Amino acid sequence: MVDNTKPKKADRKKFDIDLAYGEVKEEQIASMLQDKKIEVKSERGMWMKTGNICIEYECWKKPSGIDATESDYWFHNLCIDDSIFCTLIFETKNLKKIIKTMKGKKSVMGGDNNASKMWLLPIKKLFDPETFEVFKNGTKT
Repeated sequence: MVDNTKPKKADRKKFDIDLAYGEVKEEQIASMLQDKKIEVKSERGMWMKTGNICIEYECWKKPSGIDATESDYWFHNLCIDDSIFCTLIFETKNLKKIIKTMKGKKSVMGGDNNASKMWLLPIKKLFDPETFEVFKNGTKT
């Protein structure tokens, strides 16, 4: 049986470079899921209306969510009804730096009995050049 799932080198320019890069990234994703601690949060609906993601940081006056996690990676599912539309994946340390420096974030109360404090982060700001700079500078540690 012929394996037609992988392109042949002759089919693409710079194939060997692209392939090597892709394989490294595949290994990084596999490592996230197998060898690292992950935190998974899911949001339904409101992100579509507000354009924000919501990240809890305190509950009942104690650190929670992003301020309590011991995870290496933060997976943030954006759901439409019961289906995952997409997942944003952050190294937790980088997400903390982004939150700390992001202009335009808001802190709100919510959850059961309004006992939780949460950051509202504009999704568009996550893809803003200022945020990219925070990421680039933050990963040089």
